Amino acid sequence: MAEKKIKVTLVKSMHGRSKKHQACVRGLGLRRIHQTVEVQDTPENRGMINHAYYLLQWESI
Repeated sequence: MAEKKIKVTLVKSMHGRSKKHQACVRGLGLRRIHQTVEVQDTPENRGMINHAYYLLQWESI
């Protein structure tokens, strides 16, 4: 059975944002604007996405 994944893209700059929000974005593996990563659909990753939702764009795959 394949695990569910989420495609996450950083669409806004982290400059001047809260340290907690920056840490969440880095924890997802994102470093630069328009970079896209695929992460597993876990409650931990969903929490990081929800924390910095205004910086990200995501879709289930």
